[in-house]
Amino acid sequence: MRRESEILLEAGTNELEIMEFTIAGELFGINVAKVLEIMVNQPVKPMQKSHPNIEGVFKSRDMVITVIDLAGYLGLPPSDDQERDIFIITNFNNAHFAFHVHTVVGIDRVAWTQISKPDKIVYGGDEGIATGLADYEGRLITILDFEKIVAEINPDMGLRISEVERLGTRQTDNRPILVAEDSMMLSKMLVETLNKAGYRNIIKTDNGLEAWNYLVEAAESGDRLSDHVVCLISDIEMPQMDGHRLTKLVKNDPCLKGLPVILFSSLINEEMRRKGAELGADAQISKPEIGNLVSVMDSLLTVRV
Repeated sequence: MRRESEILLEAGTNELEIMEFTIAGELFGINVAKVLEIMVNQPVKPMQKSHPNIEGVFKSRDMVITVIDLAGYLGLPPSDDQERDIFIITNFNNAHFAFHVHTVVGIDRVAWTQISKPDKIVYGGDEGIATGLADYEGRLITILDFEKIVAEINPDMGLRISEVERLGTRQTDNRPILVAEDSMMLSKMLVETLNKAGYRNIIKTDNGLEAWNYLVEAAESGDRLSDHVVCLISDIEMPQMDGHRLTKLVKNDPCLKGLPVILFSSLINEEMRRKGAELGADAQISKPEIGNLVSVMDSLLTVRV
């Protein structure tokens, strides 16, 4: 079954499509925007001395794709009939991976307001790998943090902090930067990296709705907006309100429309760039490219000094 990269949802509607799948009878989900294709379990070539949760590689349409054993990673048992298992082929952070799951249930259209942030105690706090819980037609679907899974298995796929280190000595900038990022791990790394780049005044929010509430309060405070925020950096997929909806609200608000908005997401591709541009995003950067993010921030904020 081929899933083309075209995103069917209109930008800014605060909805997403979730592909439901199971592992050992437990229900999980992945944003369809990350999915290229699903296929029946394929023979793979093992790779010596690789991570224990990497099954190996196989070739599909002239691409060599790494296969991740998701059951093994989650500490769940393998299926009874692995020949009928499924590979979910993904594309995010400018890379392709195949996640080995047991069954695919189907695709649901869900509002981000139906997705809640997992409890930190139950889902492991900073070590957790669930970004959201979707309540859909009486089913609780655990949406996994696939970026974190890949970064743990292959650290080179995480934020490229060395890119910032290569920028050399930088001046301290205490202007307030608002960040909307739901992944606890990536949020912490992003704040630390921006601090290293000289941006020391970071206001961190866990989703687009929290960021929007902050912006509304700032706009209604009577203060200069720049006293509260000079730039917004937002992920795209977040519970409660996604980055596209947040961008649309900001750019349609007469008090906020001049605020620079940077979409910093693993989902940036040609189609997403088109949607982000239609909504008025000032820049769109793929998540590993933290050095590029800092350079874009420098450029956007220089004219506002």
